[in-house]
Amino acid sequence: MASEVRVRFAPSPTGYLHVGGARTALFNYLFAQHHNGTFVLRIEDTDRNRFQEGALEEIFTSLRWLGIHWDEGPETGGDYGPYFQSERTEIYKKHTDKLLESGHAYRCFCTPERLQKIREEQQRAKSAHASGYDRHCRGLSDTEVEEKLAAGTPHVVRLKVPLGREVTFNDGIRGDITCRSDMLDDLVLLKSDGYPTYHLANVVDDHLMAITHVLRGDEWIASTPRHILLYEAFGWTPPLFAHMPVILSSGGGKLSKRKGAASVMDYKQSGYLPEALFNFLALLGWAPGDNREKMTKDEIAEAFTLERISPKGSVFDEKKLDWMNGLYLQEKSVDSILDEVVAQWRELGYITQDEQDRKYYRSVVALLKDRSKRITELAENARYFFRDPETYDEKAVKKHWKEGAVAVLRILTERMEGLDSFEEAALENVYRAYAEESGLSGGKLIHPTRLAVSGVSFGPGLFELLELLGKETVVRRMKSAVTWLENRQ
Repeated sequence: MASEVRVRFAPSPTGYLHVGGARTALFNYLFAQHHNGTFVLRIEDTDRNRFQEGALEEIFTSLRWLGIHWDEGPETGGDYGPYFQSERTEIYKKHTDKLLESGHAYRCFCTPERLQKIREEQQRAKSAHASGYDRHCRGLSDTEVEEKLAAGTPHVVRLKVPLGREVTFNDGIRGDITCRSDMLDDLVLLKSDGYPTYHLANVVDDHLMAITHVLRGDEWIASTPRHILLYEAFGWTPPLFAHMPVILSSGGGKLSKRKGAASVMDYKQSGYLPEALFNFLALLGWAPGDNREKMTKDEIAEAFTLERISPKGSVFDEKKLDWMNGLYLQEKSVDSILDEVVAQWRELGYITQDEQDRKYYRSVVALLKDRSKRITELAENARYFFRDPETYDEKAVKKHWKEGAVAVLRILTERMEGLDSFEEAALENVYRAYAEESGLSGGKLIHPTRLAVSGVSFGPGLFELLELLGKETVVRRMKSAVTWLENRQ
C-alpha cells in the first residue's frame, strides 16, 4: 500500500499562494512523505478570465521556499503529464463525449438570461435549490439536440445526476458523509467555450494521474457527492477523500484572502524562516499525538497520519508563529542570516552600500539574534549600533531618568572615559564599584546607561553592548544624554 500512495496539490494561478493553500500543499506533501509516495503538482489554469501574470512563478517560488518539493509536475516532469490543465483540453472533450454517448451527460442550451431568471424565481420562492438548474434540457429529444447543434446554438454539457439516490462516501478525517442526490443540481462539465469546469477536470485528472488520496479543504465537501457520481458515470473507482479543517482567523471567522490570509512570500518578507512556517502550518489541524510542537520536517512526516487530523477548525495564531520562529532563529548560525540582515540594514538606511565591516556586522547579529522573533525585528532593532539616538523612549525617560540621573550618568561617563581597557569585564568592574560606593542598585546604573547609549530600554546585555559600541561612541552618547537631560530640566 505505502508505495502506491499518490497525492496532488492543484492550485490555480489566479493570485498568490496564501497560507491556507500552503497548508493544503503541506498536508499532501507530508502524507506522501510518510508513505514513501508521490506528491504531484498540477496547475488548474483553465479559468483564463482570472489568470494573473506572475502568479504561477510565485506559487513555484513559495512552495520551494517553504521546503515543499514536488515529485511530478511543471519543471519536474513525470509519466502522467501534461501537468497544466490548459494543455489537456482535448482529453476533457474526449471524456465528455464518452459521457454523452453513455447517457450520463446531456447538452444544455439554456441561455444565461434564462438561468438568471430561474435563480431569481427560486430565491423568491426560497427553494432548497436556490442556485440549482431546473433540468430544462435534460429531456430534449435527439432530434431537438441535433437541430440546435446544426443551428450553432451555444451550449454546455451537464452531468445527468441520478435521482432518488443516497450518495455516501467515507471521508478519511470525518467518517461517512451522505447526501441525497435530489439535492444536487446537474452540474456543468464542459462550458460553452470548450473549457472544462473544475469538477470535470478535477475528476478526470485525478483518475488519469492515478491519484489515490485527495486531501483538500473542507469547502469541497459539498462537491464531493457530485464527484462520486461522476466517477460512477465513468465506471472508475474514486480515490479516498479527506477534507481538512478550516483555518480560522484570530479575530474569528474563516481565514481567507479577504480576511487576514497573507501570502507565503509576505511571511518571508516579514522575517519569518521557512522551517518555522512549515512547522507552524503542520500544526494547524494536525498534532503528533504527544506534547511536541517544535519538530523537524522528517519528524513531522514520520508522525503524519490522517487519523491525527482533527475536523475542528484551527486558529492561525501569529503570536505562536512568532514564538516558534524565535526558536528557529536561535538555532541559526550568524553567517546563515548575515547577508539577509545586512541587506535590510541597507534598505533601512542604517548603513550604505560602501560600508563593509563584516566583523562588526557579525557581532551585532550575534548579540541580537537570540533576543529576536523575526529577522526583520532583528534588523530594525539594530539602529543604535549604527546611529546615535536622536530621541529617547519617553516611557523609559520617565522611569529611568529621574532626579539624580544627570549626576549618575556624568560620573559613569568620567570613569569609563578613564579606562584603558574597554572590555566587558573592565566595564562591569566600573559599575560594580560605583554601585558599592554610592549604595545604588545595579539597575539604577544599568538602565539609565542603556537608555543613554541606545535610546531604548531593551536590548542585549549592557556590558556586551558597550564593548561592541566602543569607548569613543559610548562616551559621546553619554555626554549627549547628559546635555539633553540638562536642557530638559
